[in-house]
Amino acid sequence: MISRLILVALALAVVFGGIFGWKQHKTQQMAASQAGGPPPAVIAADRVRRENWRPYLQVVGSLSAVAGIEVSSEVGGQVSAIHFKSGGTAEQGDLLLEIDNRTDQAELKGLVAEQTLGRLKFERVAKLVKDKSVSKSDYDEARATLDNAEAAVAAKQALIEKKLIRAPFAGRLGIRRVDLGGYLSPGAPIVPLEKLDPIFAEFNLPERELARISKGQAIEVQVQAYPQERFSGEITAIDPGVNVGNRSFRLQAVLANTDQRLRPGMFADVRVLLPEKEGVLTIPDTAISYAPYGDSVFVIEQKDEKSTVVRRQIETGGTREGRVEVLSGLSEGEQVVSAGHNKLRSGQAVVIDTKPAPADRDTGGAPAA
Repeated sequence: MISRLILVALALAVVFGGIFGWKQHKTQQMAASQAGGPPPAVIAADRVRRENWRPYLQVVGSLSAVAGIEVSSEVGGQVSAIHFKSGGTAEQGDLLLEIDNRTDQAELKGLVAEQTLGRLKFERVAKLVKDKSVSKSDYDEARATLDNAEAAVAAKQALIEKKLIRAPFAGRLGIRRVDLGGYLSPGAPIVPLEKLDPIFAEFNLPERELARISKGQAIEVQVQAYPQERFSGEITAIDPGVNVGNRSFRLQAVLANTDQRLRPGMFADVRVLLPEKEGVLTIPDTAISYAPYGDSVFVIEQKDEKSTVVRRQIETGGTREGRVEVLSGLSEGEQVVSAGHNKLRSGQAVVIDTKPAPADRDTGGAPAA
């Protein structure tokens, strides 16, 4: 019995001794940590640079053809011949489609015969009227008969010509809407035809920008189909009025499209280029902490061969390709934290990571396919 009590007492002593030793160890660690301070934070840095910038206004617009129609016919009839392929090209005046005109051709022969007879009769009456062998009324009647015959021939020829459907301008054809032998109603679409080179970009700008816009001003356009490319053009037309609904005005620009990669109906990310600004201070957009009370950055300061950071309020301007214009709060050459600033506080020690960003590092491998 006594031996059991001794064993229990020894076990309790071991347990309580371990707890006390662990607490003592943690207390010593905390004291050491407080004495030495937290370890320096590892950050990336970039310097405030002075650059020449080309500011721009950015809006979303759409592309439209310089000329685009649904080719159709004024007259109806059966399709007797198709002379184009869907998706092909056409020159101005090219014959695209024929409507059956056999009946019209037969009727034309009869009208031409009547015209010939009318001309012979008129010429005979004209000779007789000089000799006063026929009256002036007979002459007038013969003249009217000939005129009617000539008008009938011209009308029939015009009808036959309308049944030959031609391209009104050069362009690219779409998908045909008719089949050989089918009946074509007047006004029914035959095939889309659009002139793609050049091509228009149309967009709106707020009325406050009107004073900065003029005809001939350069623009750049990006489309989702070719996100890495920019297509250049210039403003060719500005609406004279402002839309009272959204207080914006409409513009039209023209872009060269010799390879016809740009197509009508595409969304266009439009940049209207403004006069170049010289000596703009810029920093990476990743360096900025955005907040409702103002934007700020961590500026790196060197003292006694140690680097610390200080938060500083700044005023920002435009953005371009990952860099932001600094209007006030920084000077050229100052270093700012460009990555790793989320948990920083003023006065904290830092270590600058001099390795390049992952996207800039040379992996030594082949580019991805």
